[in-house]
Amino acid sequence: MKQYLLPNGGQFFKANLHCHSILSDGRLTPQELKEKYQGMGYQILAITDHEIMLPHQDLTDEHFLCLHGYEMEVNEEKEGEYANKRTCHIGLIALEKDNLRQVCWHPEKYVFANGLLHRHLVQFDPQSSPYERRYDPACISDMMKKGREGGFFVTYNHPTWSQEGSDRYLHYHHMHAMEICNFDCILEGQQEYNPRVYNDMLRNGEKIFCIAADDNHNRDDQLFGMSDSGGAWTMIKAENLQYRTVTKALEAGHFYASRGPKIHELYVEDGVLHIATSPAREILFSCGNRRARFFRSEDGRPVTHASYPLHADCIYVRVTVVDDRGMTADTNAYFMEDIL
Repeated sequence: MKQYLLPNGGQFFKANLHCHSILSDGRLTPQELKEKYQGMGYQILAITDHEIMLPHQDLTDEHFLCLHGYEMEVNEEKEGEYANKRTCHIGLIALEKDNLRQVCWHPEKYVFANGLLHRHLVQFDPQSSPYERRYDPACISDMMKKGREGGFFVTYNHPTWSQEGSDRYLHYHHMHAMEICNFDCILEGQQEYNPRVYNDMLRNGEKIFCIAADDNHNRDDQLFGMSDSGGAWTMIKAENLQYRTVTKALEAGHFYASRGPKIHELYVEDGVLHIATSPAREILFSCGNRRARFFRSEDGRPVTHASYPLHADCIYVRVTVVDDRGMTADTNAYFMEDIL
């Protein structure tokens, strides 16, 4: 009997779960962002402006869903320029469309750029506000915990750009997911494809998912030579585009992260993990020990299927698909205790 790790029913929806508008430090209005992303084949957009969560349900229609959320940051407390300070950025996406109350709000601190013009519109949870932030793992973990308790899908964003190493992120807890890829940071010259960070956290005992996102601001096209929109996305498998149906799929891990390749099927049958993909150069199976495997066709033709016998001592398994351009798609990690 097949155990589908990505649901057999429903359909895939293309999503950007990390996005900034003119309401904070982006260049485009929410309406312009919808038009841009819908024009690139997206059906879901989470507008996660810095420090302020404002709903944009007027952008939602039968073909497009706008999720509301925001991004919090905690900066290293030392003298000098911002570029030289370590920081931690936390993404929060509301699980219910009527959840409009921010957690860890402070009425006088942390908001910047155009967010200062709109902070009077913020609704906040009085039980967790005003909240004083500190750049230490205990405080950051507490913020992530309060995000979960406040009804949000919580992500840990762009660790490389943030200048954070394993001495920091291995002590962060209560997130749902981490960004395995952040496109805007890649365009800034950062090595922001982070499979090593994901593996580190999994091997440290965190049962978390991975997403890919643009983190677009749409302000530096001339600097980058290309737009920071449409370079990394999350494919969510859900029955429909209803708000709660999609966020339940996020909570369940019914998605994969991509910069190009597609994953059509992922299931376990008789102790073997099977994957079906778009044409790929190679398919890699990673796990919690050294039982990893690598597949590439002997004649150089693209591969579209691969199988991997599961072992109880693997701890977890996840799959990376690489196309002929070197672009990747990454599944979430699945733990042996849950699938064997």
